[in-house]
Amino acid sequence: MKTYSAKASEIEKKWILIDAEGLVVGRLASIIAMRLRGKHKATFTPHMDCGDNVVVINASKVLLTGNKLKDKVYNWHTGYIGGIKYRTADAIMSGKHPERVIEKAVERMLPKGPLGKRQLSNLRVFAGTEHKHEAQQPEKLDVSAMNPKNSNFKKTKAA
Repeated sequence: MKTYSAKASEIEKKWILIDAEGLVVGRLASIIAMRLRGKHKATFTPHMDCGDNVVVINASKVLLTGNKLKDKVYNWHTGYIGGIKYRTADAIMSGKHPERVIEKAVERMLPKGPLGKRQLSNLRVFAGTEHKHEAQQPEKLDVSAMNPKNSNFKKTKAA
């Protein structure tokens, strides 16, 4: 028996819509990363982009468990001497772009390199309920029904 390896012409991509309101960030990010990679499909091939396109709405209403809202810190460096900068998750969630918390969590769960960047480009995150991908007719995925811990684990309000 030979191992199956998907070709680019055989890959079928679907559109998935996830409502992130009341969901825990880490659990949501792991489900999104699995869908972007295509690991939920029987035809998964590690070196091909066989994942689906994922649209996430209500990203500003996600939950962070425990003290992560004030303790979790996102670091970056400007490139200049002494140019290390940081912001807490609370500052990002209450700022202009709260969707970046989900984007960064998913980015860190995908493989590093060209394939990971291509898979991450299939993710669209919106802070509100409106999105511009209705024409693709995305299927709604109910993440909170998959596991009760996805939404009910020590609710800490983000915004």
